[in-house]
Amino acid sequence: MNDRLNDLLTDLEAEGAQLESWIDGLAEERWQLPTPAAGWTISHQIAHLMWTDEVSLMAIQTPDGFGALMKKAAQSPTGFVDDEAQRLAQLPPDELLFRWKASRALLVEALRGVPDGTKILWFGPSMSATSMATARLMETWAHSHDVAEALGIEPPRTSRAKHVAYLGVRTRGFVHMIHNRPLPLEEPRVELVGPDGEVWVWGPESSQQRVTGDGYDFALLATRRRHLDDVAIQADGDDVAYWLTIIQAFAGMPGPDPVRLADRPTR
Repeated sequence: MNDRLNDLLTDLEAEGAQLESWIDGLAEERWQLPTPAAGWTISHQIAHLMWTDEVSLMAIQTPDGFGALMKKAAQSPTGFVDDEAQRLAQLPPDELLFRWKASRALLVEALRGVPDGTKILWFGPSMSATSMATARLMETWAHSHDVAEALGIEPPRTSRAKHVAYLGVRTRGFVHMIHNRPLPLEEPRVELVGPDGEVWVWGPESSQQRVTGDGYDFALLATRRRHLDDVAIQADGDDVAYWLTIIQAFAGMPGPDPVRLADRPTR
């Protein structure tokens, strides 16, 4: 296992443990609190994470079974994932928590055992263990913020957000494609400052298209958990100014525009 994958899995475990600490022992009725995702309660958020972890494990351990699931998903490409979250959110909270804890632990161990160079079948392009771990961390991080907001918790600003910011940069071509816009030829320079003071850098130093600012805020923007007006991010250049309005670190069709903090209902 390469060092990057090992670091990712350590951070993935830490992100999951943090979210678990917020909901372990939570009164059953509080699992029904609404989260910023329209129509989703805390139960929906955990059900979605659990389902995706279980399906990721299936993709590694039983590719034939995952292939059958892909065919089923193809029959409802825009609603399959949400339908599964809706179905599983009806489970008792203690069962949801138990299954999510088990699935995420099993997935980490399975990812540790994937040989370097192996590609894992997935709904989009097949991916390496490192790519899958990055995607799972991003989703856990993003949905943790939804749960935290429902519970009135301010998540700690950790450097684990760097993995999320990285995906925000890597998906630039993808988001232009899903918005039917040509990808600008010039690769932007992205320079962000992480919570621990580390500078995160991507892209050529000579680029005239530049994004600078707070790395944690960039991760919130890339997961569409914060509106552009509410983050400390600066765009220099028309191409990157547009990119930041559509940026999306996760797969799927364009996500809804986040609501400005000033316009959100108080909880």
